[in-house]
Order: sequence, then C-alpha cells, then structure tokens
Amino acid sequence: MGYGRTVRRPPGAWRSAAAATIAATVLAGGCELPGFGAPDPASKQGDSIHSLWQGFFLAAMAVAALVWGLLIFVIVRYRRRRGDPDRMPDQNAYNIPVEIIYTVIPVLVVAVLFGVSVNTERSVNHVGKDAAATVDVIGFQWSWQFHYRGEDVTITGVPGRGPQLVLPVGQPSHLRLISADVNHSFWVPDFLSKRDLIPGVRNEIEVTPTKIGSYVGRCAEFCGLDHWQMNYSVRVVSRSDYEAWLAEAKADQGDKAPLKVPVDDEGDTAGGTTGSGS
Repeated sequence: MGYGRTVRRPPGAWRSAAAATIAATVLAGGCELPGFGAPDPASKQGDSIHSLWQGFFLAAMAVAALVWGLLIFVIVRYRRRRGDPDRMPDQNAYNIPVEIIYTVIPVLVVAVLFGVSVNTERSVNHVGKDAAATVDVIGFQWSWQFHYRGEDVTITGVPGRGPQLVLPVGQPSHLRLISADVNHSFWVPDFLSKRDLIPGVRNEIEVTPTKIGSYVGRCAEFCGLDHWQMNYSVRVVSRSDYEAWLAEAKADQGDKAPLKVPVDDEGDTAGGTTGSGS
C-alpha cells in the first residue's frame, strides 16, 4: 500500500516561514502603528497604556500568523494527491527538539508580556512629588466635586450637569480620589485609564495631559439609580490660561458649596486608609 514511502520536506521550508514572519514584523515596525481600536491617548500615562496595547496586539498577530502559516503549509504540502492517494507523510511518535521549542517559546512570550505589563503598571501608577495642580476629586451620588488644594477653589456639579476639571497641559497633576458614599470610578476615555473611588480608601493618581482640548469624563462604576447622570468634563489648557482661569475661579468662590467629605491636608478622610484601590 505504500506506507513505507516517505515524503521529503522541501529544503528550507521552516527557514522560509520564519523569514516571512520576521519580515512582516519588521515591515510593521517601520510604519506608524494603528491604535487597533483604542483612541489616541491625551495623556502621558495614556501613551504608556497605548504602547502596551499595541505591543500585545502585535504579539497576538505574530502568533496568529505563525500558527496559520504552519497550518496552511502542512495542509498544502501534505495534502492527498490524485496520482498517489495512498501516500502518507512520515509518522513520528515524538520529536524532542520541536517539543522543546514549542514549550519554551510560549513561556518566553508570556514572560516578556508579563514583564512589560508590570513596567507599564508601575509607570502609570507612579505619583511624583511635584505637581502643577493637586485636586481632591470627590464622587457622590450623583455628581462630582473638584477641590483645588491650596487654591481655595471648589467646583461642584449636580446630577445631569457635571462640573469641569481644568488642568494645565504638559505638567503633572495629582488627583486624590475620594468617595462620599459608595464606590465610584474616575474615567476619562481619552486618558485610557480609570481608577476607583472607594469609601475609606485613599487613591491618588498622577495625570499629565499632552493635548489641549476638552474631554468627556464619566463614572465607570455602577453606583445607584442615577449612575448615568455622573458625567463631568476635563479641559486641558496652556499654563497661562490655567493661571487666568484659576484667578477667575477664586473670584467666583463667594457662594461655593461645602466639601462633600472633610479632607485633611494629606488627602485623608476621617477613618480612611491609604491603598492602591483598583
């Protein structure tokens, strides 16, 4: 029946497949990468997250290209031929070198992606000592309050008509996230990150806007019946415009609303604890 006959693998087939994969990766690296569904980041921290997302997507594409390439190669090369329907490819019970390769490579890929993720997380979570603005971001059912520390400026929203957070471009701002009642979540989609406001837990993030403009913000944690009304906006301006706005805001603080939560100079609430949150 011809079972003893063997089929020769074409010389250099594996090298050709590897070369094609490497060439595709190099070609992609020479072009400006798309966002793969993510919006263009408007903050330094968002840039880090965006780069991580692109790297993961490229890694997934490379793995998919390799797997599909090998499948197509095997299907085409070892398909049944009309002239010799009983011809069979080599039958091997095991191949130690190949088994080592396809065990080690996935472990290395996962290890690299894990290391890059940890590095990005540390970069995004880093809060430096200096800040152009320090703001207590207080979430309450069902709106927001922005208290600029050391400036005696408090902006309070009402359900359905959120306040506006004004930040200077190109400079880090510290946002101390405080909940007055239940869990909320500070989310600006164009910053590509969000962070929870948890009662009794102090969360603090650093945001460095990179583009002047206005951005939509929302609560990303279901917090009750009128959760949908917890919107706000972020306006990023130049340093000079920020100083001008701050002076104008100070002059309009005669009838400002009291803070929803008493906060001390360290950003802690009564009975609160410091934590990383989520």
